[in-house]
Amino acid sequence: MKAVQVVGYGKNLEMAEVPAPEVTGPYDVIVRIGGAGVCRTDLHILEGQWAEKSGVELPYTIGHENAGWVHAVGSAVTNVSEGDKVIVHPLITCGLCRACRAGDDVHCENNRFPGIDTAGGYAEYLKTSARSVVRLDDSLEPADVAALADAGLTAYHAAAKAARRLRPGDRCVVIGAGGLGHIGIQVLGALTAAEIVVVDRNPDAVDLAVSVGADHGVLADGGHVDRVRELTGGHGAEAVIDFVGEGGSTGDGIGMLRRAGDYHVVGYGENIDVPTIDVISAEINFIGNLVGSYNDLCELMVLAARGRVRLHTAKYSLDRFQDALDDLDGGRIRGRAILVP
Repeated sequence: MKAVQVVGYGKNLEMAEVPAPEVTGPYDVIVRIGGAGVCRTDLHILEGQWAEKSGVELPYTIGHENAGWVHAVGSAVTNVSEGDKVIVHPLITCGLCRACRAGDDVHCENNRFPGIDTAGGYAEYLKTSARSVVRLDDSLEPADVAALADAGLTAYHAAAKAARRLRPGDRCVVIGAGGLGHIGIQVLGALTAAEIVVVDRNPDAVDLAVSVGADHGVLADGGHVDRVRELTGGHGAEAVIDFVGEGGSTGDGIGMLRRAGDYHVVGYGENIDVPTIDVISAEINFIGNLVGSYNDLCELMVLAARGRVRLHTAKYSLDRFQDALDDLDGGRIRGRAILVP
């Protein structure tokens, strides 16, 4: 089968012919890929940022946002059948460790992460497990929702965490209205009655944010922190969700946060630099967010099927993988890029 592979860090991806995955275990599921999301993490992988953490042996197939049709199943699989449309949770988990037993399978002690530390979905077929596949509603198509498997799931996880503390009349600032942010805005709108303020340096992204449910769009032009504080009565927001995490967004985000507020870190790239006395005197909370759980993905698919969350996509054929990566890196994509084999 055709697969797009990492052949070296600091080098471009390459298309290769590799053996198609086969069922070897009773809970295996082989998915024929209908869409694979192109994520900024893929750029970070190529830069070598994940090399030490993943320990993956090169070459390997990249791609961790996947959806498609069930092609083959192991003898013990009962939750899906051949031909079913599915979205794939990014982790393959054991189901037996403490985290899995608690429903917190994103922290599975024995997980594998296709596209990060094993073969991913920039290919015609992907091998995963029965624990990782969620059947799609008839109204949804794999290429339209593939990026919800990770970008959407991460955004949902962070927004759902924030929503547990946000009350009607509270404000939530979203930094970044790109691939993750535009999903998070919709999730917040579905789960809370909080007022949503979105900050982005791109005017088109600000317009997109307002079109998908933000109450206020603020252009990051140097005066945006003061503008947000004006919108929040001078106090700052009860919650800030930072989907950027670099380029000064963390300093700005802390400046937009009120006392006893929650700062949700999603994007990454820079350090948070704040005096500890400021943390304790204002009782602000810093909350990390990784990808969501299997149950989070199921809940997100309910919102998608009901039209409460819509993914804005730009689709590319699999052999145009470099165009998709270049457009993402160049900031030319509003929403998410999807590779379609």
